[in-house]
Amino acid sequence: MSDKKMITLKIDNKEITVPEGTTILQAARKANIDIPTLCFLKDINEVGDCRMCITQVEGRRGFTTSCIQKVEEGMIVHTNSPEVMEARRTMLDLILSNHHRDCLTCSRNGNCELQELAMKFNVTDISYDGEKTQYQIDGKSPSIVRDLNKCILCRRCISACKKVQKIGAIDAVNRGFSSCMSTVQGCSLNDVNCTFCGQCIEACPTGALHEKDSTRVVWQKLKDQDTYVVVQTAPAVRVALGEEFGLPIGTNVEGKMVAALKRLGFDKVFDTNTGADFTIMEEGTEFIHRLQENASLPMITSCCPAWIKYIEMNYPEQLEHLSSCKSPHEMFGALIKSYYAKKQNIDPEKIFVVSVMPCIAKKYERQRAEMQNDELNNVDAVITTRELARMIKSANIEFVELEDESFDNPMGEATGAAAIFGVTGGVMEAALRSVSELITGKPLEKIEFEEVRGKTGIKKATITIGDKEVKVAVAHGLSNAQAIMEEIKQGKADYQFVEIMACPGGCIMGGGQPIKSAKIQETVNVREKRAKAMYTIDEKSTIRKSHENPVLQKIYKEFLGEPGGHLAHELLHTHYEKKEKYRI
Repeated sequence: MSDKKMITLKIDNKEITVPEGTTILQAARKANIDIPTLCFLKDINEVGDCRMCITQVEGRRGFTTSCIQKVEEGMIVHTNSPEVMEARRTMLDLILSNHHRDCLTCSRNGNCELQELAMKFNVTDISYDGEKTQYQIDGKSPSIVRDLNKCILCRRCISACKKVQKIGAIDAVNRGFSSCMSTVQGCSLNDVNCTFCGQCIEACPTGALHEKDSTRVVWQKLKDQDTYVVVQTAPAVRVALGEEFGLPIGTNVEGKMVAALKRLGFDKVFDTNTGADFTIMEEGTEFIHRLQENASLPMITSCCPAWIKYIEMNYPEQLEHLSSCKSPHEMFGALIKSYYAKKQNIDPEKIFVVSVMPCIAKKYERQRAEMQNDELNNVDAVITTRELARMIKSANIEFVELEDESFDNPMGEATGAAAIFGVTGGVMEAALRSVSELITGKPLEKIEFEEVRGKTGIKKATITIGDKEVKVAVAHGLSNAQAIMEEIKQGKADYQFVEIMACPGGCIMGGGQPIKSAKIQETVNVREKRAKAMYTIDEKSTIRKSHENPVLQKIYKEFLGEPGGHLAHELLHTHYEKKEKYRI
């Protein structure tokens, strides 16, 4: 039981008892009394800037900002008095007066917190409409578009970037009418220390930040009869896509997703999970060699492109610790344009590989020169979970009504180990399953490595493999990555294998996943529901260890040779190098 003193107050004539330190907003929500918010983001941005959550407290002049005002004994609060309602309408009117209201063509149309409030307050005209600030749209980066004309100065993006990720690529500058969210010297996000993790997009309540659209080029290629268009889907997409069509959070829609992709006209629909199994074989083999030779330890996973960009900018002297493996979708793209092209007698130059990812940093990754073979990109386009949903809707496909279909063969078979790649700790667990059996030659008594699961920002464990004790660490969120890297930099890290994912929670909470409003984030544990779905896929899988995937075994036998061999290195591995933080 909590030792906190309990406070009793009245909100809209309803008596409520809550612990000392509770805000009026928290108390109201506990009592199912709605107070509108706009800048508020629980535990991330609690600053009271937008003033939409104002209330009246009897005995006090003016209004009280409920998201930061703590409750007091005997307090009497009114959330919907005529004065409060009028003040909120005025605040909303002022916000809208300097907002470019092209809602019908905005990527957030129908999922915009500002639009929702305008509807709620029955805004039909703008009293203070006048001259608006005009900003040039920043679309230079391959991943993020920044449109300050739609920014409402809520600072949620700043808090996500600074507090959650500890990057600080954006901040508030200037005052009054000239205030805006800017970068160093007003440069493009492409030219500053942004990692393209996309957590700012997930935090933004409007369309001021959104992913760079890649659907147009995909549509063009689908119409081109001379192009063989292959699509692959990441593990985290299937447990989030359904949310865009009204299904419960965490619903696994793999079968419907495959059916929709086939309806859209893709020539083949493959599973990136197969690529994840190859990643485990290559990364696991690399780790075993490093462990045996005690070389460049700890080895750090290289699946997350935002994390890769982070270490290249901030810890270039530690790049030797990175695995040389490409990420799963890049490996798979390389195999599609080599092994599969040869098998099907298709010119690799005519194959167009599309990756559906929960991540916007993958858009940046796919155009890196390091992700090419024979001067061809391994992946030609990346669309997010949100972009795929828009494509399905624009094709007038009734997603929920679709009958389940299966991935195409021979590249559509994957294991449960690959499925959990989408969750923090999943890459580590999948690797440990295979590494353990490859080292000992014996089947595991227990396949789950629960030590590396969970929501803790940094997880550490000691795993016994044969006669060896292997110390591992798992970090998610770049602030936690920084803590791990400082340990390594200072020589304090005593572990041999490290997994790092840029997004808190891993890929299931990536910057390209369905965006949830602040209210939903506060009341529903989105991360937990999506993660549970991923682990359920693993548990129900017939094969749960990557090295036992028959497709993988066949491709090594027929084409690649041994894991870590010459051809495998040529196609499935790469290198990384120092990147400048700022290009100004």
